[in-house]
Amino acid sequence: MKLVKPIDLFMNVTKVTSKHQRLLGLDVGNKYIGLAVSDTFKRIASPLSVLVRKKTNIELIASDFQRLVSELSLAGLIVGYPFRKHSKLNLENCQLHVEYFVKELGETGKLNGLFYTYWDEHYTSKCVESLIHPLDLHPVEAKTIIDKFAAVGILQGYLDAMQRNQNSSSGKECG
Repeated sequence: MKLVKPIDLFMNVTKVTSKHQRLLGLDVGNKYIGLAVSDTFKRIASPLSVLVRKKTNIELIASDFQRLVSELSLAGLIVGYPFRKHSKLNLENCQLHVEYFVKELGETGKLNGLFYTYWDEHYTSKCVESLIHPLDLHPVEAKTIIDKFAAVGILQGYLDAMQRNQNSSSGKECG
C-alpha cells in the first residue's frame, strides 16, 4: 500500500484507463471499521458494510479488502483521519490508532499496489448519531449504521472536494 496525496489519488482514478474503478471509504474505530464505496463515476458514496476489528484478525480484514478490491474494482482507500480534536480523546492517540491500523494492513502484503490517502473525519460519527437518535434503534444496530454512514460521510466529503477542485481547475461550473 502506498500513501499518496488526496488529489493525486483522485487524478489517478479518473484517468481514461481507470474509469470503472471505485474508491473505498473507511471509518476506522477501536472495534469496528465502517466501509463505504463510491460509484464508478467517483461522485456518490454508498454504505457497504462494517467489519469487526480485533487485534488478532488483521489478516482476515486484509483478505476481505483483497476480495473487495477484486469484486468492486477498487483503486484506492480513503481513510478517515482525525486532523482536528473533536472529543475528549487525545488527538495524537486517535491519529496513531488509525496509522497503526493502516500500517498493519499494509504489512499483510495482501494489498500491495493499492493507493490510500487520509481524509478528515471531523464529526462524521456525531452527525450520523444525531440523525438516527430519534429512531430509537437497538444499540448494536445503531452502532452498525453509525459506522457505515460515517464512512459514507468521509468518502462523500473527499469526492465532493475532489470534484470541486477538478471543476475549479478546469473552469467548469456545476449546474
